[in-house]
Amino acid sequence: MKFQHICVLAVAAIGAPAFAADDLDNIGTLTQSEFASLAKDLTGAISYKGVSPAEPLGVTGFDIGVELTSTKMKHGDIWEKAGADSSTVYIPKVHVHKGLPYGIDIGASLAAVPGSDIKVGGAEIKYALIEGGTATPAVSVRGAVTRLFGVDQIDADTRSLELTVSKGFLNMTPYGGVGKVWGKLTPNVANLSKESPNATKVFAGLNFSLGFGNLAAEVDKTGDNKSVSVKLGFRL
Repeated sequence: MKFQHICVLAVAAIGAPAFAADDLDNIGTLTQSEFASLAKDLTGAISYKGVSPAEPLGVTGFDIGVELTSTKMKHGDIWEKAGADSSTVYIPKVHVHKGLPYGIDIGASLAAVPGSDIKVGGAEIKYALIEGGTATPAVSVRGAVTRLFGVDQIDADTRSLELTVSKGFLNMTPYGGVGKVWGKLTPNVANLSKESPNATKVFAGLNFSLGFGNLAAEVDKTGDNKSVSVKLGFRL
């Protein structure tokens, strides 16, 4: 995907309403096959999105921003049957990364979705296999976890592992990568059983240095679910 397309999608995500959903309180109305489809969609929506290039921040570096992720549910009719008002999910987040020695970065995100009880926490550790330089790209591997809070009828978490490559040019750093996501959703209703979907992930993004600020946009496809994330903040 061309990087100008990423920017257009990011602007669309910023302009979207904050969120349109209830609390997923009709899970018991789903069949097991419908719950399996919802599990795939929810795994794609709440799985970790790094929204950052591969190169490490360094010991004194940090990246702090506010973020919005928009995910289109593949099975929107099932999502709405489960209690949501919309088949497109908008998740606002606060995202923090901190550089450590030896090419290691750690990060965390927290989302509290307006208009619902949904909250999502995430954490990552990233290691730079190649730190990158003037003539060479950076290559890193990231492991991450997320957990869903606030939804009484579902316990959900994800794990992911991904490889990212990036190369800076002037004030822009395009990046992309591939990975794998594993989800686990346990329904707290009598008629349904646990689902553990997994999916391949591909993503591409662009990070802009704006002097005193930073803008990053990323497009992610996890399984059949496409997400757009945009983050505005400070990166040093």
